[in-house]
Amino acid sequence: MEHKLANSLIMTVNEKKFIESALLSDIRVDGRRPFDYRNLTIRFGSEDGSAEVQLGQTQVLGFVTGQLSQPYRDRPNEGSFAIYTEFSPMADPSFEPGRPGETAIELGRIVDRGLRESRAVDTESLCVIAGKLVWSIRIDLHIIDNGGNLVDAANIAALAALSTFRRPECTLGGEDGQELIVHPPDEREPLSLILHHFPVAVTFGFIGKENTVVIDPTHYEEAVMGGSMTATLNINGDVCAIQKAGGDAVSQTVIMQCLRIASVKAGDITSKIKDAVESYNTQRSLRKIKRHNPDQQGSSSDVAKRHMERLTVGSDQSGIASQFNEHDKTNKRNSTLKGFSGGPASWDPYSKGVDGDALRISLASRVAPVDKQKEESSQVNPETKSNPKSSETNSIALTREVGLEKKQSKTLKDAVKPKHKRRNKSNAS
Repeated sequence: MEHKLANSLIMTVNEKKFIESALLSDIRVDGRRPFDYRNLTIRFGSEDGSAEVQLGQTQVLGFVTGQLSQPYRDRPNEGSFAIYTEFSPMADPSFEPGRPGETAIELGRIVDRGLRESRAVDTESLCVIAGKLVWSIRIDLHIIDNGGNLVDAANIAALAALSTFRRPECTLGGEDGQELIVHPPDEREPLSLILHHFPVAVTFGFIGKENTVVIDPTHYEEAVMGGSMTATLNINGDVCAIQKAGGDAVSQTVIMQCLRIASVKAGDITSKIKDAVESYNTQRSLRKIKRHNPDQQGSSSDVAKRHMERLTVGSDQSGIASQFNEHDKTNKRNSTLKGFSGGPASWDPYSKGVDGDALRISLASRVAPVDKQKEESSQVNPETKSNPKSSETNSIALTREVGLEKKQSKTLKDAVKPKHKRRNKSNAS
């Protein structure tokens, strides 16, 4: 392979012997044990279908895009996907720009074999119109930095990008019902791809005459190892694909040991991918929520605290408002009682200011004083019962006073002389 030849020219004999002798003591150059994996970091871009994976010093970018195309004749109801790799000269001096070399072709085939043969992607869900239109998925893998074990990093980048990719929803409409309508993300939520499982690639290297096995080889260890094996497994332990490179022979017991270790590592990597995808989906959903103050940024816990504070403040305000409302109601009742004038005949049933309870109370208050006045008159003036003459004289005096009041109260009509009196005076003259 190209990168192995380049590294063999760069490294000296002493460096190779140092790596081999250190492995005999179960120590590697970077301080790891033979079956220790490097730190894995997964990040996502602002757009759906983009992922960045960093495995130690190895860095790979993955982009997933889709377009409508015609299906293959032997599979009219299934979509398709293809993997393309790009090696940048900045990643390694042995990489040359232009057409892909042997390393790029081998890398793309290993990742494609693990996804295609295991049928991890549901290609039938990519069909739009059977035999006419399907979605074709393109996976682009860009190598930014080569720190060793490009296969595992590229495989993880492809899985992470596929997990976050979303295609627009398509429906049939129009006058005849055969017109294809591709809905933009503003109208309808895009649809994510259906992944049945995550086939994770785990690479082993065989170094020295004794074939010392190491997992996740670095850039320097790849230049020393005589062979490698890449096992692609899922979380259930199913072997999806195996790739053996190099001329050194490996015994069956060593292969079975590598598969057992690979199944454990595949479960750990799958959980990391799922956790990263879940956090990305939560952040994506939070972007769509319209907030009153978009300048304020915080985590989900801060948002929850603010929401609880608003609820507590709202409950306190509602309690205070209820107290004020009750106080206002009592004041309104008192004001209606004071401002009520007239009997039942003057009450308007369609008026909004009069309450039924207030009306009953006002009527009761008017009846009570009349009864009290009668009792007081009967108790205070007992002499009137014993002296009927005095009562008659009092009644006569009252009638005279009322008559005088009537005589004194005059209007404009009294100031104008009637017509019959005017005629009589003219006749008399």
